[in-house]
This record gives sequence, C-alpha cells and structure tokens, in this order.
Amino acid sequence: MSYIVALSGGIASGKSTIANLFAQLGVPIIDADVIARQVVAIGTPALTQIVKHFSQEILLTNGELDRSQLREIIFNNDHERLWLNNLLHPIIAQETQRQFAEQTAPYVIWVVPLLIENNLQQLANRILLINTPEELQLERLINRDGISESLAKRMIETQVSLTDRLPFADDIIVNDGNLAALTVQIDHLHKQYLHNSKVKNSYE
Repeated sequence: MSYIVALSGGIASGKSTIANLFAQLGVPIIDADVIARQVVAIGTPALTQIVKHFSQEILLTNGELDRSQLREIIFNNDHERLWLNNLLHPIIAQETQRQFAEQTAPYVIWVVPLLIENNLQQLANRILLINTPEELQLERLINRDGISESLAKRMIETQVSLTDRLPFADDIIVNDGNLAALTVQIDHLHKQYLHNSKVKNSYE
C-alpha cells in the first residue's frame, strides 16, 4: 500500500485547491467528499435508508439526493446529523480502504475533512493540516455554496477548531489566498513525501 498523507482542514479552507496542485504533480487523490457522494448515488442502499428516514421530500425531481436540503436539516439538528453520520461513515470507511488497497504510487493524498472529528488519524502515515484564516473560510463558504452567513458560521462551528487540530499535524500548510506561495509549499512537501515513502518501504 502507498504511503498515506491525510490532508485535512476546516470547511472551505482550500482542500480541493491543494489536492489539485498535488494531482498536477502526479499524486493520486482519494477524496472523502467524492466517496461520500458516490455512496449516496441513485440506487445505493444508503440513499434508500436516507429516503426511508427523511421521506421522498429529500430527493430532487431526478431522483438524486437533495444535498442542499439535507445540509440545512443536519446543520440545524444535531440528532439528525448524528443519525446520518452513523449511517454513512462505516460505508465511506469501507470504500476508502478499498481505494487505499488499489494504490501503487509512492504516496497518495487522502482528502478527509473530518479526520480528527471521526478519529481517523491512525489510518494515515502523516497528517497535513491546512491553516486558513477563519474570516477567509467564512467568505469562501458563503460565496461557494450561496448560503447565509449564519448557516456558514454554524457549519464552521460544528467542526474541530484549528487550535484543536494542531496537535495532530505533522505538517502545516498556510492557505491565505496566495497561490504562488501555496505552490512553493506543495513542491517542498511533495519532495518530502516521496522521501518518506522510500524510507517506509525500506522497512517493509
């Protein structure tokens, strides 16, 4: 199995931007959010359970999950968010492990927003944490998802704070909107992770 670097950070901290920069260097990306969408696609057992729990009203007219409506529900109701997490997290974890096992590259980037919240850090060889100013997160989230500031703040507040994430980080990458500086940081980390994977393999 490849050396696994978990890329984590708060919502709208720039995980996709950073993952794309690693991908441009030829690094495989395993994205928990992509997997989360795959496991609730039309015809999946998980979607059937969600419809049974929330009713047909949780679907769009084409039969797909209305993710916007579901987001409104779970970020305003802790009980419903817990129910959904208990349903989806084991399914997502199983698919993630399957994708890990398929990898042959020296290392992979595993994009996982709720790494600390779900106590998944032991699955990674190294943890890369994104440090983004909260005001920038808030601005990005409102613009990206077209939501109110109050909902955006609630979404941020449901996640572990940067202060609580820091003790778990092996590496920290600053993402304050400066793409050139971000690229320099990623180039440096890429070389480091290639070296780390060689060291790991030499002991196996």
